[in-house]
This record gives sequence, C-alpha cells and structure tokens, in this order.
Amino acid sequence: MDAKPPVGPPTPPVLMVAPTQEGPNLLVRFLWFLFVGWWAGELVVLLAWLLNLTIIGLPLGLWLLNRLPQVFTLRPEKKEWRVSEAGEGGTAWVAQAVSIPQRPLLWRALYFVLIGWWFSLLWLEVAWLLGLLIIGLPLSFLMFSKSAAVTTLRRT
Repeated sequence: MDAKPPVGPPTPPVLMVAPTQEGPNLLVRFLWFLFVGWWAGELVVLLAWLLNLTIIGLPLGLWLLNRLPQVFTLRPEKKEWRVSEAGEGGTAWVAQAVSIPQRPLLWRALYFVLIGWWFSLLWLEVAWLLGLLIIGLPLSFLMFSKSAAVTTLRRT
C-alpha cells in the first residue's frame, strides 16, 4: 500500500530555544553589590570619567562606562537573537546572537562632546547615591544599566 502525502499546506517546523542562565544568580549578584560593587563601581565611574577627559583615554573610558552594570551587579550583557531558515523549504532553522544596531557614529560623537561627557557624571553619581539607600536600589540599578546610553547614545 502506497502512503499518500498529506493534503494541504505543509506544517511549519518548530523551533525550540531553551533559555540559558548567563551569569551568577540573583543572590550572588546582590552579595557582590553589597560587599564589592558599590565601592568598586564608584571607583570605575570616576576613573572612566577622568579617562574620558583625555583623547588618549577616551576609548578605555567609554569601554569602562559600557561595563558598569557588570561592575556594580555582575549583570551579564544582553544579546539579541535572529532566527532564520537554514535548510531548503524551511526544513531547518538557525538562531544566532547578533549585535544590536547602533545610531550613526557622527551623532553619537556629537552627543558625547556636547552633552554626554558632563551629563554622564551627574547621572552616575545620582545613581550611586540612590544605590546607598535600600529604597533607591531598583532605580539605581536601572540608571546604571542605562549609563552607556546616557554617555554615548549606545543601545544596549
């Protein structure tokens, strides 16, 4: 007996992406912030801001500012995923981590020269002071995670 192909459109393939735990758990991150992150983060803020005042130190200063959430709370970097067909006829799918598209470099450089260099210090110091208060911790963490955007309009 011959098997007949099913009638109708083919069923689409199913893509299952299992979430992975990146970075330490919440308890370890909280203990890090409590014993190390709050003072080490302030040192990194001041060092990065001083480096940003010099042309030679600017790349390192911006790199440090982009890593502030990791210094304060060991937060892993976010990744954006793109899913695309890999096989013929949609038989296979591939999920890849891709970098987040950024604004044009000229806009970001102009913003940094006019606003970012001074506003980032004010922003980060307010965030640090809020972090000293238990009630201000959530807002403090949010402000630190947005530090790259405040400094150079970097999308995270």
